[in-house]
Amino acid sequence: MKEKYAPLVLRMGLALLFLWFGISQLVDPTLLMGYLPQWASTLPVPPATIILLSSLFETIFGFLLLLGLFTRWAALLLFVHVLIIAFSLGYNDVAIRDFGIAVATFSLFLHGKDQWSMDTKVQSKLKNNILAKLFYLFDAKESAPSESKN
Repeated sequence: MKEKYAPLVLRMGLALLFLWFGISQLVDPTLLMGYLPQWASTLPVPPATIILLSSLFETIFGFLLLLGLFTRWAALLLFVHVLIIAFSLGYNDVAIRDFGIAVATFSLFLHGKDQWSMDTKVQSKLKNNILAKLFYLFDAKESAPSESKN
């Protein structure tokens, strides 16, 4: 019975974490400026713009996770985002933490929607819509192997 709450707890926890990171960077862009890798200064955009784009990305997709809307896509994009950050940091405590967050986010991608997510309601209402089929591509029903009774 309590296992059904695990995906909800994971989704809410990650959503709040990404919202915290995103909003914190929006409020104070200098907060994580020191974590930008050295090669970021060679990009054609200023470091503050990189932080701003990252914070907007984390806030938007964190909010989608909070709603449970496009859960798999949001989790997949956040997984890739955090994995890139973790590997760009090298080997240190923050990189290890970010790798753990990436693994948890990938786990959410693998699970997909839960019974409390907006995806559950939207997908059932738009089941014949072509655009909805694209957004819910990963949620296609897989045929379960038939169980033989002996």
